[in-house]
Amino acid sequence: MWVTTGTGEDDSAARGPPDPLNRDRVLHAAVALADDAGIESLSMRRLAQELGVVPMALYKHVANKEELLDGMVDVVVGEIDPPVPDAGWRSAVRLRVLSARRALQRHRWARQVVESRTNKTPAVLDYMDSFTGMFLAGGFSVDLTHHVMHAIGGRMWGFTQELFDDPAGPKTEAPAEVPPAARAAMPRQMAGRYPNIVAFATSMTHDGGAVVGHGCDDQFEFEFALDLLLDGFERLHEQGWTSKQAKLERG
Repeated sequence: MWVTTGTGEDDSAARGPPDPLNRDRVLHAAVALADDAGIESLSMRRLAQELGVVPMALYKHVANKEELLDGMVDVVVGEIDPPVPDAGWRSAVRLRVLSARRALQRHRWARQVVESRTNKTPAVLDYMDSFTGMFLAGGFSVDLTHHVMHAIGGRMWGFTQELFDDPAGPKTEAPAEVPPAARAAMPRQMAGRYPNIVAFATSMTHDGGAVVGHGCDDQFEFEFALDLLLDGFERLHEQGWTSKQAKLERG
């Protein structure tokens, strides 16, 4: 049965024809699908179903799945805030990194895809160029900026390789059931073999909802490490550090 408007016309006619398929619509639909179902569920066929088109229609806008993934990274990069004018290099960098982190937290699949990309799109290169430019605009030498970028690594994208397992990452098979007696003996055995790990692992009260580790405050740990890096960059900048001089001093 048709649902009609007050003028007697059906709603679909009132809304007009659907938006034409274009690259932007394809990429945003792919991002939404990955957000909802996970990156493992993304395929050209599944995406075509979501858009209500045949798979071949997608290839007019993206050459293949790799180009689709590149474009999805571009969408995420486009969500990162631009540098804040007149904020000073340190604040500008910190705000940009934390904006990138928020973007990746909205799209939990994005880290995996960013790390897998071998092709740097213009949008990615623009972001990297702008990020580097914040240090240069702050008076950093090209030499120091080069080493800064090595040190900051994945943090420019809002993530870092963590010491602990990421519960949001790939899952392994559940371990076999451990008998109660053996389970009770495990803490003592662990403490005897790995006393330092046990000492720091049990030194904090943890919250079970974190990403970095089993209850660690992942946002705090990320910002703690970021601030340590920024402190070091600031010190080297103020000292007029150069890699040539550092190598001479090391002999």
